[in-house]
Amino acid sequence: MKMSHIPFGTTDWSAIPQTEHSAQAGQAFWRTQQFGEVRVRMVEYTPGYVSDHWCSKGHVLLCLAGELHTELDNGSVHVLRPGMSYQVADGAEAHRSSAPKGATLFIVD
Repeated sequence: MKMSHIPFGTTDWSAIPQTEHSAQAGQAFWRTQQFGEVRVRMVEYTPGYVSDHWCSKGHVLLCLAGELHTELDNGSVHVLRPGMSYQVADGAEAHRSSAPKGATLFIVD
């Protein structure tokens, strides 16, 4: 990821409108800021959230609250708790997430 032409700024995430996104189960709510080609999101998954798709987009993801379960296409499952993160490149391991207890995430992609 190359970040250029982004002046210094601050974000009050509570002031960013929330959008709802589809899921196999539960709900996903995003607050999104776009800075050139860089998307930055505060994402909340409700308890019982299960993604409705496999993702091959690269991300840097930090778990702020709750617990995120991420399954890779090789069958492995990785659990993030608050203060843990993961990173994956575009086109690398396909992944999908669930949040049995709910989760709040900060994601840059």
